Formats: sequence, C-alpha cells, structure tokens
Amino acid sequence: MTSTDRPLQALLAAHPADLPVPAVREALLQCVQPLTEREQVPLAQALGRVLAEDVVSPVDVPPHDNAAMDGYAFAGASLRPGEALRLRVVPHTVLAGGPAAARLGAGECVRIMTGAVMPEGADTVVPHERVQIEGSTLHLPADTVAPGSHRRCRGEDLRAGHSALPTGLTIGPAALGLLASLGLDRVPVVRRMRVACLSTGNELLEPGAPARPGAIYDSNRHTLRALLTRLGAEVIDLGVVPDEPAAIEAAFRRAAREADAILTSGGVGAGDADHTRQLMQRLGQVAFCHLAMRPGRPFAAGVLPAGDTAAARAPTCLFGLPGNPVAAMVSFLMIVRPALQRLMGATPQVPLPVPAHCTAALKKRPGRTEYLRALVQRQADGRLTATPAEHQGSGVLRSMLEANALIVLAHDQGPVAAGDSVDVLLFDGLL
Repeated sequence: MTSTDRPLQALLAAHPADLPVPAVREALLQCVQPLTEREQVPLAQALGRVLAEDVVSPVDVPPHDNAAMDGYAFAGASLRPGEALRLRVVPHTVLAGGPAAARLGAGECVRIMTGAVMPEGADTVVPHERVQIEGSTLHLPADTVAPGSHRRCRGEDLRAGHSALPTGLTIGPAALGLLASLGLDRVPVVRRMRVACLSTGNELLEPGAPARPGAIYDSNRHTLRALLTRLGAEVIDLGVVPDEPAAIEAAFRRAAREADAILTSGGVGAGDADHTRQLMQRLGQVAFCHLAMRPGRPFAAGVLPAGDTAAARAPTCLFGLPGNPVAAMVSFLMIVRPALQRLMGATPQVPLPVPAHCTAALKKRPGRTEYLRALVQRQADGRLTATPAEHQGSGVLRSMLEANALIVLAHDQGPVAAGDSVDVLLFDGLL
C-alpha cells in the first residue's frame, strides 16, 4: 500500500457516511503495491505460488504428431465418402516412447498405440475396434472416420516461443502439469507474502486455557490465520495481546518490521474503548470508516512505517476488521482478500456469482451490500435454490458451517420475494 493512500482518502472525502463495498475494494486495489522480490523454487514446491514472470514455452507441446488412441495409422487422403477402404497392414506396432515407424506407402497402415509418433505418410488413426482384420488386410467400413481423425498435431497445445502462463497467475494443479509438460524443473515465483495476525483484548483466552468469568476464547485469529494460509501467505502469529498501550505498540512495531501486512480484528469502531485505534493512528497513516455492508461495518486500512531497521522496505499494509466472527470473515473475503492477492503479486479475484432462486422473502433496504449465509442445493428440476440460514447474527460462527454459500444483495437492491433470483457466492473456492 502506498504511503499516501490517495484513492482511499478521496473515497473517504466523497462519502462521509457509509462507504459502498465495491468502491472500497477498488480503492484498496489502487493503494496496494505488489511485492517485487522473487525466487526460483523447484516444480514440486510451486503449487499455490504466484508466477513472477511470463513463462515462455521452450518446446512444442506435443513435440510431434502422435496418435490420440490405440488403432491403425494411415493416410487420410485415401478415404472417399460412401466408400469402404482396404489397406495392407505393415507387420509392425508403433509404441509410445519409441521411434516412428518407417514411411508408409500408398494403401498401407500400421498398428499404433496412444501417444506414439505418427509415421511419415500417415495423418489419420482409426480405432482398432472399428475395423476388421483378415490376415494382413484391414477392412475399413465406409464413413467410419474423417481424414485427420484421432491425431494430435505437433504444437497444438503450445508452440515453442509462445507465452504459456502469465505473470501473476497463482499456480494450480493444471498449471503445475503444464509447467512439467514444458520440461521445466524450476519456476520463477514472487516470494511469499508475510502477514502478521494478532488479537487484542483482556477478555480473550487462548484455546486450551482455563475458562474464567467475563472471558471468551479467541476464535477470530485462528479463523483469519486459516484464511491467510489458504491464500498462500506466511503467517506471523503474534497471539493475544493484552489491552495495554505498551504491549499493543510493541506488537505493532514488531509486525511492521517483519511483515508485509498486518491483520487485526476488533478495536476499530468509533465507540471502542480500548487503545488499538489510537495506536494505529499514532504509529501510521490509517483511515477508519464505516462500510455500507452487513455483516461488517467498522473497518480500518492504512500503512505503518517499517521502522529504522528496515528503511529500504515499503510501509506495511494494515487492515483492521470488525470484532464479530462472521463480520470479520465476510469483511476479509469481500474487501481484504483481493487487496492481499494484489500485494502477493497475484491477479485479484472475486469469485463469480451464481444465480439461484431464494426460498424465502428477504427484507432489504437500498444503500448497503448484504451477505447472507445460505444453503444452496440443486432441485430435481435442475434449478439451484438458496435457503437463508436461520441465524444471521454476525457473532453466530456456527452458521458459516451450516451454509455453503453467501447470498449477495447488491448496494442498490431492495427487498427480495420468495422465488426471486439472487446472486450467490459458493464457499468452494472462496474459503
């Protein structure tokens, strides 16, 4: 994030009241600057990493014309519409991984296996189960295959010298396989993003600690750590920090020295009585605002200087989320996650919504974006339905387990009648 954060400050000035979610998301994307440090990693360790540069194919893929299935290879030019064909079978079988067979003459064919190099003079393969063999003669019924059938052409997947994968791509299983098909054993990637995660408050207990009156177990930090890990970040867990100015300041200063971003929850609302908000303002350039969203209204974003020992480093991004568990999760997914994707060098992505029929009427007033936990199911007629969870309170974390999607009611949208189509974001690929 830049030290000036002009897009965010301009947004705050234009919207003194609650800020629209899409506008805040876009402002943060403009503020955040991607990491530039890169490294080479072995192919086996590249899953989930972000490509630091375009990958150009050094070879043709496939490297030669080859058979797409087991059968017989021959010249497709000998086929005539409506006419059967007789070919002499060359006494040889072309196997995958071996050299091509000798050039085929006119009226000849050869047995070939899937992946084997097509012999010179052949451009078509007929599956073995679709022909009859009598001695050394192949009988091919009329109109069984077309010329060029069941042949993979050299370079049809990728041509040498052409771009194979773009900068900013998060490497998934398919990309990993493609890199392997190019013969690459090392991959240029952006170094892992480091994110410090902490919770503040005297009321918080670590799981496993004895219960005491007035205290609750800290769940937000563990949820956010898991979301960050899924994103591919290296998490610096600063634990639960007591609500004491010196302790909070020490935690923030350490986070600014060691991390590229800081993630906190709670302590960012206007009425909060703790020291977190005051210290954020004193230590860095942090904007506090209310988002026009439900759940999750209070929000903070800005930067903390890296400190004297890391003067060459860019300022550390800071994101302050609301304290209620569901509000913290939804704010992270809809606002912070795309910004962190940009920071880690990846192409920011918000999952595409899927239409579904809402099974219940929903109250909604224009002027804010609402995210409702819901169970999406496919009905016997093929329609998708979305049933809102019974409990929509921002503190009911259990409802995130009972749901598999979020219903998204847009900023300007009004009430929804039962049976209306709504947009849903499926948790698969989001959480």
